[in-house]
Amino acid sequence: MSILKHKGKSYSLDSSGFLLDIERWDENFPEGMAPELRIEKGLTKEHWDVIHFIRNKFEETGICPTIYETCRENNLRRKQLKNLFPTGYQRGACKLAGITFRDSHKQQELYSTEAAEALHAVASKKSYTVDMRGFLMDPDEWDEHYAIHRAYEMKIPGGKLTEKHWKVINFLRESYKQNKEIPTVYDTCEANELELEDLEQLFPDGYHRGAVKIAGLRLR
Repeated sequence: MSILKHKGKSYSLDSSGFLLDIERWDENFPEGMAPELRIEKGLTKEHWDVIHFIRNKFEETGICPTIYETCRENNLRRKQLKNLFPTGYQRGACKLAGITFRDSHKQQELYSTEAAEALHAVASKKSYTVDMRGFLMDPDEWDEHYAIHRAYEMKIPGGKLTEKHWKVINFLRESYKQNKEIPTVYDTCEANELELEDLEQLFPDGYHRGAVKIAGLRLR
């Protein structure tokens, strides 16, 4: 845990730099956090529009909006979002909004404590230990059966992983293996020559809640 201090106020952060208590958020928080996220010249109206959209959507639905929703509602393309939030969507925009998909109440309700202990893949007759949000706890437990099983559970068109899906999944896993960090959505799109619209067609649940989850990784 660490502390962010700005203009006389203090905010407790988790090990990844996310606000621990979403109720502690105020506009002073993103102003103080922005320089830590490579936003050196201060927050513009475009930054605030995205931040407020994320918070308002969360308050309405209890779910952190996907990058696809946020870009559509704010008329942003991938490169524009990257210019605004260079460290990523979750690790940039959502972090400044004091919210992450981990705070999504409805998603957490999908997994009881018992259900979180293990995900049973019928095809492989194997159990996978997942957290309360359904993310694989140990990325080394991952195999293709896990990904296929997850695809059936989620909104993958036809419930089937295509060559394009596997290209993204394999990129995520190889990048994580080399760097010990999940690549940003920008890196993933650029490496696979995808726009956000293309990524949405492949993984409608979102980047982290779709592609990253199927790849057996999780943002800590």
